[in-house]
Amino acid sequence: MLDLKTFKSALEQLEEERKIPKEKILDAIEQAMAAAYKKDYGKKGQIIRAKFDLETGKTDFYQVKIVVDESIAIMDNDQRESGHKKEDSSAVAFAEADERVHFNPEHHIILEDARKIKKGVELNDEIIFPLEAKDDYGRIAAQTAKQVIIQKIREAERTSIIDEYGTKEGEIISGVVQKVERGNVYIDFNRATGILPAEEQIPGEFFQRGQRIRAYLYSVEDTPRGINLRLSRTHPKFIEKLFAIEAPEIQNGVVEIKSTAREAGARSKIAVFSNDEHIDAVGSCVGQKGTRVNTITQELSGEKIDIIPWSADAKVFVSNALSPAKVLSIEIDENNHKALVEVANDQLSLAIGKGGQNVRLAAKLTGWRIDIKGDGAITPEAEEEKGSLEETENGDAGIEKKEE
Repeated sequence: MLDLKTFKSALEQLEEERKIPKEKILDAIEQAMAAAYKKDYGKKGQIIRAKFDLETGKTDFYQVKIVVDESIAIMDNDQRESGHKKEDSSAVAFAEADERVHFNPEHHIILEDARKIKKGVELNDEIIFPLEAKDDYGRIAAQTAKQVIIQKIREAERTSIIDEYGTKEGEIISGVVQKVERGNVYIDFNRATGILPAEEQIPGEFFQRGQRIRAYLYSVEDTPRGINLRLSRTHPKFIEKLFAIEAPEIQNGVVEIKSTAREAGARSKIAVFSNDEHIDAVGSCVGQKGTRVNTITQELSGEKIDIIPWSADAKVFVSNALSPAKVLSIEIDENNHKALVEVANDQLSLAIGKGGQNVRLAAKLTGWRIDIKGDGAITPEAEEEKGSLEETENGDAGIEKKEE
């Protein structure tokens, strides 16, 4: 005998803890009961439904028949006699034959017969017939129902998780490290598991079980083994979302992040623009005494962040992007989308950066290929930096150096 009090309590617990609506669970139960009944007592083609009474624990079973006529069902002569006569229109009948279903007395009921049972019934309506209760509807049916119920609850839970986290895709979410396996970090979000692959982790970071972690949710995957949340801490959007959290001006749209270039764990550049001339875009991101940008730097394990004023003027933007180097002049080649930049000789190594990092990030940030030249003889320090630049994959970043 079903303990209704315990059953109701379980429904409420599932609804509260797993966010599965009680109605969905009851629907799953009714579908399971109907499936079990049909398996043991039903006939081929029957539509059987169950109605479970949560107050009494009683289950009523019904057979459903769909109302049809010869326009949507193919009938033999005996079946036609109980319905309306077929019109002598063989051409039309032949054209419709492929689209019509075959009449099954367990699945269909002819329109005229249906109207004898229920007035005003129309084609494709449903006529419901109560089914007798079976005394031996017990252990086998209950086991079948239990299996289907478990399946339906899992499906409902998956749908609920997708609905919840699908709206969070493209946002930062926080969870607890569940385990670290083969470099991948598995993060528990109570109702779902997130995966932070090794390639999406900031170099040098290490995580321990039980540690709280924040990451950028870039994809929600529905797999046979469950819902996987694909996470990243190296994604350029991660740094943008962190600034949106720290700077209200970005969150409310007054300040925009126009572009981002990032080498995770080492250095990033972001280009910002203010839609209000009274609001300083760079200052909003830096914060008082650098509190905002320092908070983000700590979150990113010490990653350096350059905040660049964005400009629609390509010369100004490229010049800003090469900060902290000071630019003497810029020539823009619109056709080849290149910028030839001249800097003072003592600024050359600063403009290029260690291993070409500064100019590489500037090229990514602006979208321009950047050639850099000094204004005089190249010092040993500058020559060394330019030599390092040659060893980097500048072709991918859109960077070139200019020989004197």
